[in-house]
Amino acid sequence: MRDYIEERAIEIANYIIQEKATIRQTAKKFGVSKSTVHMVVTK
Repeated sequence: MRDYIEERAIEIANYIIQEKATIRQTAKKFGVSKSTVHMVVTK
């Protein structure tokens, strides 16, 4: 399970960097809440 969380964090971070996406855009793309995106990226 831990590998999945790490992979998701990397995927989300890469998306934000490559697309210059906002938290809202990223949340919509991955089907999660803004809070989840923020938590994944900051932890």
